Amino acid sequence: MTSKTTRGNYFEDFRLGQELIHATPRTVTEGDVALYTALYGSRFALASSAPFAASLGLPRAPLDSMLVFHIVFGKTVPDISLNAIANLGYAGGRFGQPVFPGDTLTTTSTVIGLRQNKDGKTGVVYVRSIGTNQRDEMVVDYIRWVMVRKNDPDAPAPEPVVPDLPEAVPVEDLVVPYRVERGRYDTARAGSSFLWDDYEPGERIDHVDGVTIEEAEHMLATRLYQNTARVHFNQHVEREGRFGRRIVYGGHIISLARALTFNGLANALSIAAINGGRHTNPSFAGDTIYAWSTILDRMELPGRDDIGALRLRTVATKDHPCADFPDKAADGAYPPSVVLDFDYTVLMPRR
Repeated sequence: MTSKTTRGNYFEDFRLGQELIHATPRTVTEGDVALYTALYGSRFALASSAPFAASLGLPRAPLDSMLVFHIVFGKTVPDISLNAIANLGYAGGRFGQPVFPGDTLTTTSTVIGLRQNKDGKTGVVYVRSIGTNQRDEMVVDYIRWVMVRKNDPDAPAPEPVVPDLPEAVPVEDLVVPYRVERGRYDTARAGSSFLWDDYEPGERIDHVDGVTIEEAEHMLATRLYQNTARVHFNQHVEREGRFGRRIVYGGHIISLARALTFNGLANALSIAAINGGRHTNPSFAGDTIYAWSTILDRMELPGRDDIGALRLRTVATKDHPCADFPDKAADGAYPPSVVLDFDYTVLMPRR
C-alpha cells in the first residue's frame, strides 16, 4: 500500500540551497484581526484604528506586524519544523509592505545552512523564509534556525555550513511605509506623550502588567496561524514527551510581550525588523507572562525627520514580575523564569 500522507522532513531530507514552496496561500480577513486582538489585547493605534492609519497616509488599518509574521511562519512549519525539537533563534528579519484584510500571503523558504549535532540524532537547519502578498511584494523576510530530528541516525552527515548572520538589520534597509505630518500625530489617542526623542540608549522599562496564558488561547492561536507542529497541539503525543504537556508556541510569547510593551512604548507604531531572538525556556498554559525592555539604540532614518527607529531588547518572563529586570547571568545562562530574549527595531514618530 502506498501512502499519500507526509510525516514532514527530517534533518537528512534537507539540502543546502533547497527551495521549499509552502502550502497554502492564506487570504487574511477582518476575522483574523479580531481574533488576534482577542488573543493578545494589543492596543497599538496604527493596527487598531482606520482613521489613525489614514492620518499616516495608509488606506486603512494594517495587520499587526506580528500577525503577519505568524501567518508567514505558520506556512513553513509542515516542511521545516514538523519534526523539530526546538526553534533556536531568529536573525535578519525585515518587514516590508503593510498587509491589509483581503491580501493573500504565501511563503517560500531556502535552506542556507546545515549542521549535524554531535549526538548524531539531530541537526540544525538554517532557512531564510520570505512572505509575499498577491502582488509578489515582500511583507516579511527573516532567517531562523531550528533543531530537527534525524529519522535514520545512520544517514551520513552533510558538510557543515553555518551562514554568517547579521547582528542587526541596518537602519538604511528598514522599510517605512507611512509618514507623519507635523502637528497631526495624536499622542492622546495613541496612548502616550513619549516619542522617539524621549528615549535614551540604556534606558530600561518595566512594562508592569502581566497576562496568564490559557490552554484554549494558545491552542486557538496555533490553529489560527495553521501551525501544525505536534509539540503545540497534540497532547496525546506530548504527554509522553519531555514535559508531559503541550509547549506554547514561541511566537505566542512574542505577541504577548509585544502587547505588554504598550505600557511604556505606546507610540512604537510597528515592528520594522527582527534583529535576533531566542526562546530561552518553554512556556505552558497557566504561566503568567511579564516583560521588560531596554533601549539598545535610537537611530535616525535616512532622509526622514518625521519618524525614527528604536532598537529594543524585550525580555519576557513567566511567573516573575519584572521590577527587578530578570536577565541572563554573566556566563550567559538564563534563569528558568526567562522565556524570551527578543531584539527588534520599531518605528516611532519624532517631535
